[in-house]
Amino acid sequence: MRLDKYLKVSRLIKRRTVANEACGGERVSVNGRQVKASYQVKVGDVIEIAFGQRNLKVEVTEISENASKAAAPAMYKEII
Repeated sequence: MRLDKYLKVSRLIKRRTVANEACGGERVSVNGRQVKASYQVKVGDVIEIAFGQRNLKVEVTEISENASKAAAPAMYKEII
């Protein structure tokens, strides 16, 4: 699954266009590397997102084409 779609489906970012802009603005990295929105996400990848002053670091635990609001948090595990 593409990174921008994963961010939207997992509800880490609300809209796919915003996820695409975040990737283009180099605010998203996977496994320590800046990547494009077209990056293919795999289970075990570590995604870091810069939200202004706050950074969010998560590990991908599941990939699903569709996820309900309740099931979305199960797609990743937050890393401190």
